[in-house]
Amino acid sequence: MIPSEGEAVALHRKYGSDQIIIEHCQTVARVAKVLAEEFARRGHELDVQAVVAAAMLHDIGRSRTHTIRHGVEGAQIIENEDVDRKVVEIVRKHVGAGIAPEESTRLGLPDLDYIPQTLEERIVCFADKMIDRNKVRPFEEEVRRFRIKAHDVGRLLALKTGLQQELGEDPEDLIFEKLKASQ
Repeated sequence: MIPSEGEAVALHRKYGSDQIIIEHCQTVARVAKVLAEEFARRGHELDVQAVVAAAMLHDIGRSRTHTIRHGVEGAQIIENEDVDRKVVEIVRKHVGAGIAPEESTRLGLPDLDYIPQTLEERIVCFADKMIDRNKVRPFEEEVRRFRIKAHDVGRLLALKTGLQQELGEDPEDLIFEKLKASQ
């Protein structure tokens, strides 16, 4: 099953997500949908519905923990709810700019590859990095945050660069342009 926005909100409520998390997920979903629809319009094959559902559910694991494990926990929650495997994988891989297998065990996560690979996974991961709480912000703010926390800035920048190469334009510029036009 690929849940609608309403069904995703109902799952958040079932598992005790607070309103701030729900609003954050709704904002990420709005941004991810803009990107996914533009990729689809330009002939890329992707599942827009799965992107929106995964963006809506990407932080459901925060109902259990606010640590790096929230991606794993969220994936487990929605897998138990029979959510489509594609959505489960997007939720599992959205944390940071991805986590390599050798990093995952050091961080106490199951020994898996958490690097977003599919276009859908990369769109949701990128959209999440464009949001602070429920506000769209410049990508550079996330780059600064990654530097302060000594996260993998190169992987974060590569996420944006890869999307930019496939899209043929800066995804950040597209997001701000489309969101401004819809207001």
